[in-house]
Amino acid sequence: MRLRTIGTNETQITFADGWQVLFSYSTPVAAHSPTGDIFCTEEKHGVTTTRHINSWLSGVHKDLWFMRPQSFFNDMVLGV
Repeated sequence: MRLRTIGTNETQITFADGWQVLFSYSTPVAAHSPTGDIFCTEEKHGVTTTRHINSWLSGVHKDLWFMRPQSFFNDMVLGV
């Protein structure tokens, strides 16, 4: 697993299996799968978290994002 600080309160973790997860503050909110699929939380967070997501997923049209409940991301990083 690799941890990379992207900016203030914005971190990316890359797991050994190729998944990349964006954290805004301490909350996982978006992910790239090893196959190139893009996932984003359905939960409405604050303005800064929305900006983090949009920046991290810039260049990928929102119609291509798979929206998932927050539990999808929580379970992913907890290994559930």
